[in-house]
Amino acid sequence: MKAPVLPTRLAVVLALSPGACEPGFSFDPATESVIVGARVWDGTGAPPTGPAVVQISQGRILAIDPVMDFAGAAGRTDTMRVATHIMTDAFEAGIVPTLTSGTYLIPGLINTHGHVGGTWVPGTGEEYGEYAYRELERYARYGVTTVASLGGERGALFDLREASWGEGGNADAAGAGETTPPPRARVLVSGPVVTGSTPEQAAERVDAAAAMGPDWIKIRVDDNLGTTRKMSPETYAAVIARAGEHGLRVASHLFYQEDAKGLLRAGTGMVAHSIRDEAVDDETIGLLHETGVCYVPTLTREVSTYAYGGRPDFFDDPFLMADIDSAQVETLSDPERQARVRASGAAEAYGRALEVAQANLGRVSEAGVPIALGTDSGPLGRFQGYFEHMELELMAEAGLTPLQILRSATGVAAECLGRDDIGTLEPGRRADMVMLRDNPLEDVANLREIWGVWVGGVRVERGG
Repeated sequence: MKAPVLPTRLAVVLALSPGACEPGFSFDPATESVIVGARVWDGTGAPPTGPAVVQISQGRILAIDPVMDFAGAAGRTDTMRVATHIMTDAFEAGIVPTLTSGTYLIPGLINTHGHVGGTWVPGTGEEYGEYAYRELERYARYGVTTVASLGGERGALFDLREASWGEGGNADAAGAGETTPPPRARVLVSGPVVTGSTPEQAAERVDAAAAMGPDWIKIRVDDNLGTTRKMSPETYAAVIARAGEHGLRVASHLFYQEDAKGLLRAGTGMVAHSIRDEAVDDETIGLLHETGVCYVPTLTREVSTYAYGGRPDFFDDPFLMADIDSAQVETLSDPERQARVRASGAAEAYGRALEVAQANLGRVSEAGVPIALGTDSGPLGRFQGYFEHMELELMAEAGLTPLQILRSATGVAAECLGRDDIGTLEPGRRADMVMLRDNPLEDVANLREIWGVWVGGVRVERGG
């Protein structure tokens, strides 16, 4: 393997470190890259490690070991000196090294309910697949390394789904010798939202959706505050049953508690929104426990329904404005549009619904129900990447601890999606990682302090 170019910062560290070229540290022969010095929170719920050595091979975690375990018989006790020796040996072995101190390495965030490509407009000069790819890149820059896109995906996104689960998330690289595409968030898809006025019609539409090869089937059981007709229990039961015949689970959009109960009894695989009409009762808690179905809050969905009655405060947030679709900002800033939002009774109703949703999230969390990060980001005004961070902070306002929130966005989210290759940093798992400057277990706002993001062990390019 050709030795990598030594980063300037690393060259300075080595030059200033006495005995930097002393041998004595070895790596697994399969190691391709190594990160040295970060504290690792692995997503399982265990506390962070001390400074660690993370070895990566073929897009996966190979090993995670304490830095000081590499001190060996030399008996060195200074962590940074040992780390410097490890870096030297990595470089000399042709391994790509990254040295960091005082940072925290966590699994990449997982959004179990988002949307990709939904704001694409035909005839604008950009193909749907290119547009979706850009959105997946944006998710990744914010540390969201996997998103389940629940509804409305076109064929090109199915192709991106296939490519994103190749090793390193870049299996769509062209022929040998050509440049590997930049890493972006992995994606799961559900295809068209299944509708139907009768059980028979809906079942046929499940068959059509299943023929596309989705990861989920998506339905809506909601009357949009009394303005539309809601899918009947007989129809959604038929959808869930037919999806099961195809080996697929159903993610259910809902609003009302009674619908949540009916969907859980019928076998839904995900409660894809908060219950927002009334306080969650013991019967619902019991059904959630009995079925093991994950509860996905999507609190930011409600924010998006009323925030644009004027200029929202978060339009002054550099964390958003540094990486934003400016066309959406222009649309949302139109005075006539803002006036329509202000005059809408729906905006006020959904604002109240957010308060109910946060209270219910606190209740189901306290009851031990599995909660998975989900935002419904992707439609106009629901900014991908940024809204995931907003969601985590709204979850904290609902009373969840940083540990509960982080688990919901990593290990628990992976379990809810049925994935055993992401969500934690353990040997054999995909090297989807976020490096932070501060400890996220002290404050979820520290998740904004992103030092680096990796998908399949490949560093994501980030602006600034």
